[in-house]
Amino acid sequence: MTTTAPTVVLVHGAFADSASWSGVIAELQAHGIPVIAPPNPLRGLAADAAYVASVAAQIDGPVVLVGHSYGGALITVAGVTENVVGLVYVAAYALEEGESLGELQGRFPLSPLASNLKQWTYPVEGGDPAVEVTIAADAFPSIFAADVPADVTKALAVAQRPLAAAAFEETAAAAAWKTKPSWALVAGADEAINPEVERFGAKRAGATVVEIEGASHAVAVSQPKEVADLIREAVRATS
Repeated sequence: MTTTAPTVVLVHGAFADSASWSGVIAELQAHGIPVIAPPNPLRGLAADAAYVASVAAQIDGPVVLVGHSYGGALITVAGVTENVVGLVYVAAYALEEGESLGELQGRFPLSPLASNLKQWTYPVEGGDPAVEVTIAADAFPSIFAADVPADVTKALAVAQRPLAAAAFEETAAAAAWKTKPSWALVAGADEAINPEVERFGAKRAGATVVEIEGASHAVAVSQPKEVADLIREAVRATS
């Protein structure tokens, strides 16, 4: 047990940014919990996980890592950082060591997300352009945020952060849930990640699981109090 309360590090996923945690941040701050929501580069599993690990390592005292969606894959790898004391998965991927997002998803029926991705390219220094993906803007509300008000989803759809396509094939270098306690929130009506993928990963990790019926992938936006409650449970358990 630690003497200082952990700092919560919120890691957003693909097609979103740190602002997607705003409601959760407000809830945690109202309870006096130190929190930081760094930007996720979204350029590849190993590079992004290394960035999250470096953020965590520079925080004085213990850290609880929270990952939404693709952010779950990152905290799985970054969570082996020495001062990380707990992991919280929010509608997220909990990978096994040596497993890729594509492999984990491939065990279950694909969500509607797969057929609604739009490809773009971005320049890579000294090489050919690389592919990145966003969700088709017209499909974004139903796939990503069906329980979020329409005016909000319209803004979210055009403010998406693209994910490098290579991230789907990279494999996880570690699985921190083998040595750190974990919690998981399953979004019962998720159309971006099949909820079965979330349930499977959470069970395999031995996580304490909460399921919210009818919750979309953007559960941190639509139900910030419930998400913050689970994070607070993790903070209490690791304090």
